[in-house]
Amino acid sequence: MLLLCLKIFFVRIIDVSLGTIRTLFTVKGKRMIAASIGFVEVLVWFLVVKEALQTDENSIFVAISYSLGFATGTYIGSYLSDILITGKVEVQVFTENQNLTNILRKSGYAVTVINCNGYNTKAKYMLYITVEKKKEKELRRLIKDNDKKAFIVENESNYVENGYFK
Repeated sequence: MLLLCLKIFFVRIIDVSLGTIRTLFTVKGKRMIAASIGFVEVLVWFLVVKEALQTDENSIFVAISYSLGFATGTYIGSYLSDILITGKVEVQVFTENQNLTNILRKSGYAVTVINCNGYNTKAKYMLYITVEKKKEKELRRLIKDNDKKAFIVENESNYVENGYFK
């Protein structure tokens, strides 16, 4: 029984991790990679479900193993996606801090500045930055360290051509 529960748990981790990664590749437009991962994902899922349902064990531990494998697979899949899925993100920062632009530029980031007005009609600046996904946390930390009130909006970029990137 313990062996069956462990098998179900670990195979579900593989299955769900593959599903998370497949979804991300689909969103990124990488259809062939997504389809290949989907094939393996469903094959693994089918085999583990078949075994879980055909067991003579009437224990809640089979269901718990299945569920824990799903939850753990979701966590691991999202972690793996951060490593495997690369690209650029567009960061918009709304700030009243004029010095933030210089701080970011001195740190190597290309910053476009647009004058704008906020809700309270105070003069604000929108800083527009495109950065590699792996640098986004570093950029956010730098912004927050220098302007705790900065309003930050991030979007994934599908296509970027030319420009300067750190």
